[in-house]
Parts: sequence; structure tokens; C-alpha cells
Amino acid sequence: MAALASTFFSSTPKISRCSSSNQLTKFSVAKSNRLNLISPIVVSAIREKFVLNSELWNEENSSSSSSSSHNRLKKLVDTFFVVCASVALSVSVFVTDVDSASAFVVTPQRKLQTDELATVRLFQENTPSVVNITNLASRQDAFTLDVLEVPQGSGSGFVWDIQGHIVTNYHVIRGASDVRVTLADQSTYDAKVVGFDQDKDVAVLRIDAPKDKLRPIPIGVSADLLVGQKVYAIGNPFGLDHTLTTGVISGLRREISSAATGRPIQDVIQTDAAINPGNSGGPLLDSAGNLIGINTAIYSPSGASSGVGFSIPVDTVSGIVDQLVKFGKVTRPILGIKFAPDQSVEQLGVSGVLVLDAPPNGPAGKAGLLSTKRDSYGRLILGDIITSVNGKKVSNGSDLYRILDQCKVGERVIVEVLRGDHIEKIPVTLEPKPDES
Repeated sequence: MAALASTFFSSTPKISRCSSSNQLTKFSVAKSNRLNLISPIVVSAIREKFVLNSELWNEENSSSSSSSSHNRLKKLVDTFFVVCASVALSVSVFVTDVDSASAFVVTPQRKLQTDELATVRLFQENTPSVVNITNLASRQDAFTLDVLEVPQGSGSGFVWDIQGHIVTNYHVIRGASDVRVTLADQSTYDAKVVGFDQDKDVAVLRIDAPKDKLRPIPIGVSADLLVGQKVYAIGNPFGLDHTLTTGVISGLRREISSAATGRPIQDVIQTDAAINPGNSGGPLLDSAGNLIGINTAIYSPSGASSGVGFSIPVDTVSGIVDQLVKFGKVTRPILGIKFAPDQSVEQLGVSGVLVLDAPPNGPAGKAGLLSTKRDSYGRLILGDIITSVNGKKVSNGSDLYRILDQCKVGERVIVEVLRGDHIEKIPVTLEPKPDES
């Protein structure tokens, strides 16, 4: 019993790991130098004294005591020894001046599910690719006449390549005299506008930053997306940098209008991931961390997220960015006409696009399409009404834009128009959209 007690008290005390259904807690005990010195001395002294007393008692009473009395006395001595040693050890623990490094340390070990770990990893790996964009406008002070740069808006963007190209929405930088880009490490750089596409609400900037600070975002594919798959949006809503929201793809092949030109943007991704002001231009990622879209707009009467957000698909963005990087502009084909609002045509009881103006130097004017005009008496003479292009029906302006987006510059198309009370087919050679002023 004495040997067992000696082994017990001379060893370092340990607290076992405790677990529950909700949390796994690990306790660790730090050792005290003075505790290690005092405990063995106290235990050894008590043990030697009681062992000696026990031996003397046994020698004096060996001839006269019975076996049962000897056993009872031995148990009593052993019990007393254990109690005294325990008391001595307890006193040495609480009385000894233990420093902070020797105190008990409780360190909770967080236990995450597999999907949580995947989300945390996705955020950590893609955050360095997301930037904050500040739109600066020049303002002249009314009293000092000094010209100041005043922030008039902000949004998000992401690193496209190690050459410093940054992709965002056009409406994030619209009207800016200067643009600044803030990377994930809070370093800020003045950005140059490489080019933009107002019709698709895409813009490309460029910053002169060290390559080791630039982390291009992985580019994915949007052609094979499915409704219901998980998506993740990273951006800077309301000025809160690098915010992660999650959701699913709620719908595909939606159509929204460009905030700048009103031209329709097709095949837009609809998601319920929270997208708020400041998220514009940020990336929409799949569960593998690949870019599948640019967060562009929300459907909300209050201006805050209502669970209906829209992202321009990456397949559309990639082609636009490539052209902007190479040429500084997008060579999109146009007919070169101005047409009436859809409601006006509906009131006439016809279906199609009414040509209001076809400048003679434009492709439609060169081909002979007629504009709407007034006669000498002020009466309105309707121009041609476009009803189809290359055999594809045109019911409104969106249909016309959708068909032209599938064509190329220099391509010859057959435009079918309603002229007066008869149909005519007119060949038109498409020309590139002129440079924006």
C-alpha cells in the first residue's frame, strides 16, 4: 500500500479529457517548479515517519497481539498515511505562490462540421483576391476654390491576373474622376480605367502593385450551372470589407437591364445569397471556390437584400474582359438605329421595333431602312417596323439586342421590316459600336 501511494503522489497529476455532445474541452495542467520540489519532500517525510512508527509498534507488540489486531492497526496506519499525504499535497498546491504560467489553462478546441470547414477554407483562400473600390469625384471648395477628391461611392472587385487587372461593375466607377483600389492587406493603389462595357455593366481597371500581392481569382464555368447548387458571395456591403454570404442558385437564364444603357443582359444568374449595396462587382463563387459570376444587382424596393440577387455569368464576363484588356473596348455589332419604346409600338397594335431614326452614315441607313418623320402638314409618318432578323422573330427591343449579341461585326444579316402595308427583306452589314465619348 505504501509503495502504491508513493507512486501515486510522486507522479504529476493529470486531468483527463472531458467530452459532451456539444463541445470537446481539453484541459492541460502546467507544472510548478516549487510544487515539484515541495510535494516529494513532504510525501517522503510523512511516509518515512509512519513506516518507522509502524515497524516499532509491530516489534513491541509482536508477541502479545493477535493477527486480527495487527491487521486492523496496519489498515489504520495506511489510511492515516494517505490522508496526511493528501492534505500535505493540497496545502503545497494552494499555499505555493504559483505564477501565471503554472496555473490551470483551459483551451476550448472548436469542432466544426465538414461543410463548415469547407466554407471557412473557401473564404480564407479567396479573400486575398477580393478588393475594395472607391469612386472619387472632384469637387471645388466654394470658399477656397481648392479642388478636392470626395468619395461618392464604393463597391467590390476582384483580381483578374498578375498584371494588375481588376474586374468590377461599370456602375461602380461611373462618373469617377479617380478610382482607388484597396487590396486585402489594406494597401491602396490608384487605378487606371482600361476599358468598360456599359451594355453589360463590366469594367476593367489596372493597378501598379507588386506581383506577390496580387492573387488572381480562379476562373470557373457558368454554362453547366444547376438550380439549387451552393454559391458564395464575397464583397464589401455597406463599407464592411470582406463579408461572406452564402446561398443557392435560385434561377438561371434571367434577364436584367444594364443600369447605364438599359440594354438587356441575358443568361443572368439569380441567387438568394445576400447582396447589398457595396457588393456590386464582387465575385460569386461555387463550392470549389471558382468564379461563376459578378454580383451586379438586387431586386428590392428598399435597396437592401430581399433574397433576389443577380450575377452576370462568368462566360459572358470572360469574353468582355479579354476584349477590354487587348483593345480597351468591346467590338459589339449594331444596326445603327434609334427605336421607339415598346409601349408605343403596342399602342399601334403591331409587334416589332419601330425605327425612329436611321442615320445615313450608319449600317441601317446605308441599307435603306426608313426613319419615322413628319410630313409638311405635321402628320406623323411611321418608319420601318423590324419584325425579324435572320428569320428570328423580333417582338421588342430586348429581342433585337439578344439577336445582335449572337452576331459578329461585319456579318451580313437579313432584316425583315413592315413598311406601310407590306413586308420587305433588307440585307444589312453590321458595324462595330462606335467608341464611347
